[in-house]
Amino acid sequence: MSLDLDDLDRSILRALAADARQPASAIGRSVGLSQPATWRRVKRMEDAGILSGRRVRLNAAKLGFDVTVFLGVKLATKGRSSVADFERAISAVPEVQLVQHVLGAYDYRLRVVARDLSDFERILRRRIMTLPGVGEVEANVLLSEERRPGPIG
Repeated sequence: MSLDLDDLDRSILRALAADARQPASAIGRSVGLSQPATWRRVKRMEDAGILSGRRVRLNAAKLGFDVTVFLGVKLATKGRSSVADFERAISAVPEVQLVQHVLGAYDYRLRVVARDLSDFERILRRRIMTLPGVGEVEANVLLSEERRPGPIG
Protein backbone atom coordinates (compact mmCIF):
# COMPACT_ATOMS: atom_id res chain seq x y z
CA MET A 1 0.00 0.00 0.00
CA SER A 2 1.43 3.37 -1.03
CA LEU A 3 0.60 6.38 1.11
CA ASP A 4 0.96 10.05 0.26
CA LEU A 5 2.35 11.89 3.27
CA ASP A 6 1.48 15.50 3.96
CA ASP A 7 3.34 17.99 6.16
CA LEU A 8 1.42 16.90 9.29
CA ASP A 9 2.35 13.26 8.69
CA ARG A 10 6.01 14.23 8.31
CA SER A 11 5.82 16.29 11.51
CA ILE A 12 4.37 13.28 13.34
CA LEU A 13 7.17 11.08 11.97
CA ARG A 14 9.80 13.58 13.16
CA ALA A 15 8.19 13.66 16.62
CA LEU A 16 8.16 9.86 16.80
CA ALA A 17 11.76 9.67 15.58
CA ALA A 18 12.76 12.02 18.42
CA ASP A 19 10.84 10.04 21.08
CA ALA A 20 8.67 7.08 20.10
CA ARG A 21 7.35 6.75 23.67
CA GLN A 22 5.39 10.00 23.68
CA PRO A 23 1.62 9.67 23.60
CA ALA A 24 -0.54 10.76 20.67
CA SER A 25 -1.87 13.63 22.78
CA ALA A 26 1.64 15.13 23.17
CA ILE A 27 2.45 14.65 19.51
CA GLY A 28 -0.90 16.19 18.57
CA ARG A 29 -0.22 19.27 20.70
CA SER A 30 3.18 19.73 19.03
CA VAL A 31 1.74 19.50 15.49
CA GLY A 32 -1.63 21.18 16.07
CA LEU A 33 -3.94 18.15 15.98
CA SER A 34 -6.27 16.50 18.48
CA GLN A 35 -5.25 13.23 20.11
CA PRO A 36 -7.77 11.16 18.09
CA ALA A 37 -6.72 12.76 14.79
CA THR A 38 -3.05 12.14 15.61
CA TRP A 39 -3.77 8.54 16.62
CA ARG A 40 -5.64 7.92 13.34
CA ARG A 41 -2.71 9.24 11.31
CA VAL A 42 -0.21 7.11 13.27
CA LYS A 43 -2.43 4.05 12.82
CA ARG A 44 -2.75 4.74 9.08
CA MET A 45 1.05 4.97 8.76
CA GLU A 46 1.45 1.74 10.75
CA ASP A 47 -1.08 -0.03 8.52
CA ALA A 48 0.80 1.21 5.43
CA GLY A 49 4.08 -0.16 6.83
CA ILE A 50 5.73 3.25 7.15
CA LEU A 51 5.95 2.74 10.91
CA SER A 52 6.97 -0.70 12.06
CA GLY A 53 7.35 -1.00 15.80
CA ARG A 54 8.96 1.20 18.37
CA ARG A 55 12.38 0.37 19.72
CA VAL A 56 14.39 1.25 22.75
CA ARG A 57 17.91 2.39 21.87
CA LEU A 58 20.46 1.17 24.38
CA ASN A 59 23.42 3.36 25.21
CA ALA A 60 26.32 0.94 24.71
CA ALA A 61 28.85 3.22 26.45
CA LYS A 62 26.65 3.48 29.57
CA LEU A 63 26.51 -0.33 29.60
CA GLY A 64 30.31 -0.53 29.56
CA PHE A 65 30.87 -1.03 25.83
CA ASP A 66 33.11 1.92 24.98
CA VAL A 67 34.33 0.74 21.57
CA THR A 68 32.27 0.32 18.40
CA VAL A 69 33.88 -1.17 15.32
CA PHE A 70 32.48 -1.60 11.82
CA LEU A 71 33.85 -4.72 10.17
CA GLY A 72 33.88 -5.46 6.48
CA VAL A 73 33.89 -9.25 6.05
CA LYS A 74 34.69 -10.99 2.78
CA LEU A 75 33.75 -14.65 2.67
CA ALA A 76 36.41 -17.09 1.48
CA THR A 77 33.81 -19.05 -0.48
CA LYS A 78 30.52 -17.72 -1.79
CA GLY A 79 28.16 -20.66 -2.16
CA ARG A 80 24.62 -20.65 -0.82
CA SER A 81 25.60 -22.95 2.07
CA SER A 82 28.63 -20.82 3.07
CA VAL A 83 26.43 -17.71 3.24
CA ALA A 84 23.83 -19.54 5.35
CA ASP A 85 26.52 -21.02 7.62
CA PHE A 86 28.12 -17.61 8.16
CA GLU A 87 24.80 -15.86 8.84
CA ARG A 88 23.74 -18.55 11.32
CA ALA A 89 27.11 -18.44 13.12
CA ILE A 90 27.42 -14.62 13.24
CA SER A 91 23.96 -14.31 14.78
CA ALA A 92 25.27 -16.21 17.82
CA VAL A 93 27.96 -13.61 18.59
CA PRO A 94 26.33 -11.29 21.16
CA GLU A 95 28.68 -8.36 20.57
CA VAL A 96 27.58 -8.14 16.92
CA GLN A 97 24.72 -5.64 16.91
CA LEU A 98 24.08 -5.40 13.20
CA VAL A 99 24.70 -7.69 10.23
CA GLN A 100 24.26 -6.25 6.75
CA HIS A 101 24.69 -8.30 3.56
CA VAL A 102 26.11 -5.78 1.09
CA LEU A 103 27.47 -5.40 -2.44
CA GLY A 104 30.98 -4.07 -2.92
CA ALA A 105 34.44 -4.90 -1.68
CA TYR A 106 33.04 -6.93 1.21
CA ASP A 107 30.13 -9.34 1.52
CA TYR A 108 29.02 -8.25 4.99
CA ARG A 109 29.19 -5.16 7.14
CA LEU A 110 29.02 -5.75 10.89
CA ARG A 111 28.61 -3.38 13.81
CA VAL A 112 30.47 -4.80 16.81
CA VAL A 113 30.64 -3.41 20.34
CA ALA A 114 33.37 -4.17 22.86
CA ARG A 115 34.40 -2.99 26.31
CA ASP A 116 37.79 -1.75 25.02
CA LEU A 117 40.25 -2.48 22.20
CA SER A 118 41.66 -5.54 23.98
CA ASP A 119 38.14 -6.92 24.31
CA PHE A 120 37.53 -6.21 20.60
CA GLU A 121 40.72 -8.05 19.67
CA ARG A 122 39.52 -11.07 21.69
CA ILE A 123 36.10 -10.96 19.98
CA LEU A 124 37.70 -10.65 16.56
CA ARG A 125 40.25 -13.45 17.04
CA ARG A 126 38.17 -15.93 18.99
CA ARG A 127 34.61 -15.34 17.83
CA ILE A 128 34.59 -13.77 14.37
CA MET A 129 37.73 -14.99 12.58
CA THR A 130 36.91 -18.59 13.55
CA LEU A 131 33.44 -18.51 11.96
CA PRO A 132 32.77 -20.66 8.88
CA GLY A 133 33.63 -19.01 5.59
CA VAL A 134 35.39 -15.89 6.95
CA GLY A 135 38.13 -14.71 4.60
CA GLU A 136 39.30 -11.08 4.69
CA VAL A 137 38.25 -8.66 7.43
CA GLU A 138 38.68 -4.88 7.57
CA ALA A 139 38.02 -2.97 10.80
CA ASN A 140 37.00 0.68 11.17
CA VAL A 141 36.81 2.01 14.73
CA LEU A 142 33.98 4.47 15.35
CA LEU A 143 35.31 7.79 16.67
CA SER A 144 32.02 9.68 16.96
CA GLU A 145 28.45 9.37 15.82
CA GLU A 146 25.73 11.90 15.11
CA ARG A 147 22.16 10.69 14.80
CA ARG A 148 20.55 11.97 11.63
CA PRO A 149 16.76 12.11 11.36
CA GLY A 150 16.62 10.62 7.87
CA PRO A 151 14.67 11.51 4.75
CA ILE A 152 11.36 12.43 6.30
CA GLY A 153 11.31 15.66 4.38
